[in-house]
Amino acid sequence: MLLSGLSTVAHAQVVPGTGTLHNTDDFESEDWSYVFNLPKSSKEEDETIRYPLGGSTNGRWIESPKRGQPDVIKRVATPAGGLEGSEGALLLQTRDTGIPGRPMGKQCQDDFILKARPLAVNYTPSFVVRVYLPEWSEWEQRHGVSFGIRAGMQGPQETFEDASFARRLFGQKQVRVTKNEPFYPGFFIQFNPKSAQNPEPHAVILIRGNELGQDMQSRKILQPGWWTFGMSVTPDGRCHYYAKPGVDDLTSSDYITSTLPYSIQGNVFNTIFFNVCSADNGRSWSTPWIIDDPKVYHAGGQPTRFAQPRQRSFRR
Repeated sequence: MLLSGLSTVAHAQVVPGTGTLHNTDDFESEDWSYVFNLPKSSKEEDETIRYPLGGSTNGRWIESPKRGQPDVIKRVATPAGGLEGSEGALLLQTRDTGIPGRPMGKQCQDDFILKARPLAVNYTPSFVVRVYLPEWSEWEQRHGVSFGIRAGMQGPQETFEDASFARRLFGQKQVRVTKNEPFYPGFFIQFNPKSAQNPEPHAVILIRGNELGQDMQSRKILQPGWWTFGMSVTPDGRCHYYAKPGVDDLTSSDYITSTLPYSIQGNVFNTIFFNVCSADNGRSWSTPWIIDDPKVYHAGGQPTRFAQPRQRSFRR
């Protein structure tokens, strides 16, 4: 789905990066490392979580119990043109994105999750991250989504549950209930390799998602290099998306669109995470993605403390 002219009216939008820093990792420590507790989890594919989960030694990152972590998580020298003063960034790359030891021959993904204390959307949470896109020749030569930059949120959603024994006696099999369930708005980067339809390789930013949960096609990326991505959430539950080439701070001119993803009025912002995708054929490595200085902010007050949510799978 295409964005209609990229002129969607913003509803009390807030530029990502506004307010007080809530959580971050700058990857500047030379001893930054990650412990892989293999085999990784693959709950999305086979309902299996393999404990203990992997995690960074600084305690800030954790493996996804739903999909597992990327196969390569490594501190590297910051590529040229990065943030001023930055000497370290993080490489994320993967090959086996499905069930360990069982290539599935379809696009799958791993997740890399920033551990954080949840924020109520009343505090207008937002995130900003710099992402390095390598030369087109270094990308996995596959048409499709290669990378995701997303937020873990929760909001009230209607579901159906089995009726109680008493209700079943009167013929009612299910009851409608409203629960706070997770959903995951954000960005995807889709690669379009050179082909008869595409004279030159390029990437496209996809927005997840519109009120139906569909991905929306946004800006084309014609030149690789550094990009800055950010998303803010206002107290009305709407998500506001921003992106620009380079590493400068986001401004109102970098606004893309605003949505109420899945028509869910989100009320809790849990954290951010990154998807790394591959063909999961046992041979092809994903595009080597590099991120730097992911930051979560809130724009007001002392954040409300929440119990850590249970890991559940609802919206992909």
